[in-house]
Amino acid sequence: MRSSVVLILMLVFCSSVWAQPVRPKISKLPLELEKETSFLNPEFLVYSLYPRNSKNVPLVIYLHGAGGVGEDINRIKGQPMGVCRGIEKFKKGPCIIVAPQCLRTSKEGKRGIWNEQDLNVLFQHLKATLPLNENRVYLTGNSMGGYGSWMWGGSNPEHFAAIAPIVGGIGPGGPKDITDDLSAWARNLAKVPVYAFVGGKDKVVPADRSKTMVREIEKAGGRRVKLKVYPSEGHNASRTVFNEREYFDWMFDQNKQRVR
Repeated sequence: MRSSVVLILMLVFCSSVWAQPVRPKISKLPLELEKETSFLNPEFLVYSLYPRNSKNVPLVIYLHGAGGVGEDINRIKGQPMGVCRGIEKFKKGPCIIVAPQCLRTSKEGKRGIWNEQDLNVLFQHLKATLPLNENRVYLTGNSMGGYGSWMWGGSNPEHFAAIAPIVGGIGPGGPKDITDDLSAWARNLAKVPVYAFVGGKDKVVPADRSKTMVREIEKAGGRRVKLKVYPSEGHNASRTVFNEREYFDWMFDQNKQRVR
């Protein structure tokens, strides 16, 4: 009888947690870490979808697209909400979602772009301050954030259990650029599960960019790489991705402990 009561109370508690609207908390890098970055807003968003005092919580890092570039962290609040709603809809929690912001320009006036040095500084801070499960860290992003996912995953695959770029480019010079580091990225991405999503009618970032990256990963020996093309979708394919169970099921099923 007692166990039944406890179970009911737990279900009620969990239901109340998930019924609450997701409101991000604004966190900030310490000043000493901020000084180590070039294009990263020291403020970042943290969406907490887990009960208090939890440990070993999966982490999703979401990198925004070009529309989120700037100095106002509130500018990007809408972009990771598709991920939050999908996690709630398909009951993939508990988890933490972190959304950093890329500045428009550096102090030297250079154009802002995601780079691994900045993101590695952020990641070290997240590991030190959040109750995350380092075997279940997932990297995803849309458009410019898709580029950031290819780039960061291609530079530091050891951080991630899975990488899911959406309509992402593969070069720092713009949507149609191709990085000189393509082969090096591919060799590193062959070590980690990758699922890329593209719109077949995308005129902003050609679908061929992700197709090229996937081919290179396969040539490098990658056996855990997949590509999904939405033939009738354009650059806004993320709207469809975030409303499908497949994206979330695949991502949350990945765990570094199982394969390494």
